[in-house]
Amino acid sequence: MTDKAKDKYTVLKDVFGYDTFREGQEALVDGVLSGRDVLGIMPTGAGKSLCFQIPALLLPGITVVVSPLISLMKDQVAALNQLGVHAAYINSSLTDRQYVRAMENARKGQYKIIYVAPERLLTEPFQLLAQSVDVSIVAVDEAHCISQWGQDFRPSYLKIVTFIETLPKRPVIAAYTATATKQVKEDIACILGLWDPVLMVTGYDRKNLYFSVKKPKDKKAALLGYLGKYSGKSGIIYCNTRKAVEEVEHLLLQEGYPATRYHAGLLDAERRENQEDFIYDRKPLMVATNAFGMGIDKSNVRFVIHYNMPKDIESYYQEAGRAGRDGEPAECLLFYTGQDVKINEFLIAMQEENSELGIEERELIKERDLERLKRMTFYCFTNECLRDYILRYFGEYGGNYCGNCENCLTEFEDMDVTEAACQIIRLVQTSRERYGIHAILDAAHGSDTAKVRQFRLDRNPGYGSLKGYTLVRLRQIMNDLLVKGYLSLTSNEYPVLKMTEAGSRLAAAWAMQGAGQGSQKEGGVPRVVLKLPKAQERAAPKNTEKNKAALEVKHPALFEQLRKCRYGLAQKEHVPPYIIFSDKTLKEMSVYLPSTEEEMLNINGVGAVKFEKYGEAFLGIVKAYMGKL
Repeated sequence: MTDKAKDKYTVLKDVFGYDTFREGQEALVDGVLSGRDVLGIMPTGAGKSLCFQIPALLLPGITVVVSPLISLMKDQVAALNQLGVHAAYINSSLTDRQYVRAMENARKGQYKIIYVAPERLLTEPFQLLAQSVDVSIVAVDEAHCISQWGQDFRPSYLKIVTFIETLPKRPVIAAYTATATKQVKEDIACILGLWDPVLMVTGYDRKNLYFSVKKPKDKKAALLGYLGKYSGKSGIIYCNTRKAVEEVEHLLLQEGYPATRYHAGLLDAERRENQEDFIYDRKPLMVATNAFGMGIDKSNVRFVIHYNMPKDIESYYQEAGRAGRDGEPAECLLFYTGQDVKINEFLIAMQEENSELGIEERELIKERDLERLKRMTFYCFTNECLRDYILRYFGEYGGNYCGNCENCLTEFEDMDVTEAACQIIRLVQTSRERYGIHAILDAAHGSDTAKVRQFRLDRNPGYGSLKGYTLVRLRQIMNDLLVKGYLSLTSNEYPVLKMTEAGSRLAAAWAMQGAGQGSQKEGGVPRVVLKLPKAQERAAPKNTEKNKAALEVKHPALFEQLRKCRYGLAQKEHVPPYIIFSDKTLKEMSVYLPSTEEEMLNINGVGAVKFEKYGEAFLGIVKAYMGKL
C-alpha cells in the first residue's frame, strides 16, 4: 500500500469514521489525487461529498466547492467543522463583517475547503482571493444545473467555466450529480471542459426506498391515514403550489401534527426558522414546494410524500431521494390526480423566461419540459415495476421485479385487450391523427358529445366499436398504449394523439389478420396485455427491507436513550442532531453494545475526532444500560 493510499484510508477512518469506501467513492478519490478530472453520477445518499472532501484534505492548497443553495453549504460546513476540518462558505447569508472575516481567513490559508455560490465566483473580492491562493480542486456539486436541457438549469453555473479560466493554473475539476440523463451527462463534461475524466456511474438504484403511487378520491383523508402509521417520524410532504402548502400545513396543525412549511413566498427569516425546526427535529414534518430540499442532508427522513405529481422524473427522484439517506428503509409515496397534470402544464407555460437564452431555445426547453411531464404521468399509470420504470428512464436496465415497490407487491391478473387496442389505434389513424385522448375515447365508446359531433367522429367507421367497454377501462387501455409506446401525445397546449412505428406495425398486422393474411401465432398480431390489480393486495413479506429496521433494533429502550443524549448535545452545540451521529450509527451502538474505545471506533460513523468529542458520553449510556440487564 502506498503512502497516498494509506493516507486516504486514514482520513476516511480517523476524520469521517468509516472503515471502507462505498461503491464508486474510491475510484473518484483516486482520480482527483492523480490529477485527473472526474465526473461522478451517484444517487442521493451515496456519499458524493466524501469524494471531494477527502482529496481536499490530502492535496496542497484549497478546494473550492460550487454549491447552488445556502442550506447545502451551511449544512456541510457545520458537519466538517464538527469533524475538526476548517471550512467556510461564501454566500449572501453572511453579514458584511462575516464576509470580510471569512475572506481574510481564507487568504491566510485557514480553510482547506471553501463553499461558494456560483454568483460569487466572478465578484472582485472572490477573484482577488482566487488569484492569491493555490486552488487545487474546483468541485461542482449538483452539476446537472449547468445543462440547459436538465430539469434544473441555472444560468449562474455557466460562470464556473469563466472562473476556472481566470485562475493562474488550471485545477482538477470534479463534477458530481445524482440525476443525469445521457444528454445531461454529455453536457456536463462538454461545458465544464473536463479532460479525459474518470467517469463513475454507480447506478441510480436506492434499494432501501419503497415506491408507491396512489390515486385517492380524497387526498387529505389519505394523507392523514398514512401519517397515522408514522407518528413521531420525520418526513417531507411536497406540494406543487404555495396555496397547497398552506392548506396541507393548516390541516396537519389542526390534527395535532408537529408540522411546519417552506415556500418562496415566506420571508427569509421565517423560511430559515422553519427549516431549522425541521432539521433539529423540533417539527419533524415539513410541508414544502420544490424550493425546499436541495442540500438538506437530513439523514433520518423516513418518508417523502408527493401530495401532487411533480413535473418530471428527474425532480421526483431527486426529491424522493431525500428519504432514507442513512441507508435505512424509507417510503416514497406519490398521490396522483388528473388536475396535477393541468397545474404542471400551467407552471411550465408560466415559467420565467431566461434572458440568457434565445426565443427558439426557450421554446425547445418548454417542449422538452412537456415531454418530461408525459413520462412522469406515465409513471403514475404503469402497472410494471415502479423502480424499473425510473431506472430505465436514466438508461439503466435490469430486472422488471424489485420486490420493494407497490406494483411488485401487488397481485395482478392479465387481460388481453389486443382487439380494443387495435380499434383505438385504427381510430387515431383514420381520423388523420388530429384529435386528443377524450375525443378518440368518446368516439370509440359511441358517446354523443359535442366534440364528437364537431369533429365528425360519429361518421368514422370506428365510431362505437368499443361501446361494450366502460370509459374507465378504455382510459386504462389508452394509458397502457401510451406507456408502451404504441401511441404518443404531442407536447403542445392541446395535445394530439399520434401514431408511432410500433403502433403502425400493430395496426397493419391486425388489418392483415382481419383479411385472413395473418394469424395470432408467429408473424401475426402481437398481443397487448393489460395488467390489472386484483381486488386484494398481498402483504409484503415479513423480512423485506421495509421491515428490517424494526428487526435490527435489539434494544429499543437503549436506542431511545442514545437519541435523547444526541438531542441534548445537539441543542448545546447548536447543530442538527444527525451531525452528531446518524440514526444508523446509534442503531449500531444499540445492536453491538460497545463498551470500550476500540469497540466504539468499530461503529460506522464514529471516527477518532467524533469519539474524542462524544465517545465517553455514549459509552457511559451503553454501560449503564448493560449494567441493568
